[in-house]
Amino acid sequence: MNFPGTSGSSAANMTGFGGMGAGGTQGMSEQEQAMVKMMQNAMESCPLKTVISGVMGFGLGGLFGMFMAGMSYDSSLTPQSQTIANLPWRQQLKHGFKDMGSRSWSSAKNFGIVGALYSGTECCIEGLRAKNDLTNSVSAGCITGGILGAKAGPQAAALGCAGFAAFSAAIDAYMRMPESD
Repeated sequence: MNFPGTSGSSAANMTGFGGMGAGGTQGMSEQEQAMVKMMQNAMESCPLKTVISGVMGFGLGGLFGMFMAGMSYDSSLTPQSQTIANLPWRQQLKHGFKDMGSRSWSSAKNFGIVGALYSGTECCIEGLRAKNDLTNSVSAGCITGGILGAKAGPQAAALGCAGFAAFSAAIDAYMRMPESD
């Protein structure tokens, strides 16, 4: 696939941000080339990656929390649901929205923290190792899981490290699989 401003002659030249790597800026003005280079540098910045991951995690967590809160009232068999079912309709709605908001906020904070912590750790490890491979994501997963489990003690930190490292390895291995067209 050819993108505007790329030569289209070789896929090997398409590196970096949007395929605009080495030799991919022919036909662009100097100002456009400077803008592409600035965008490449920004996207390789660990602080920016950390912030972006935290914000995206916050948004995803908020949606997830809202969904899970909405699903918790689908059965009237629990004592809490029976108590709410006896309230007037407006009170039920008010209670539901209040619960949905608090769960969304809580989930959003947690997802944001995990996203920022993992992304920042992985980016720092990648910068220190000067490699982009599976070891970075496994190490970042272990560090993130260990930090998240540290408050509950060393055993929880070790289990968090192992669990998050395994999850990170599985996701990264899947994402690195070659596409079969």
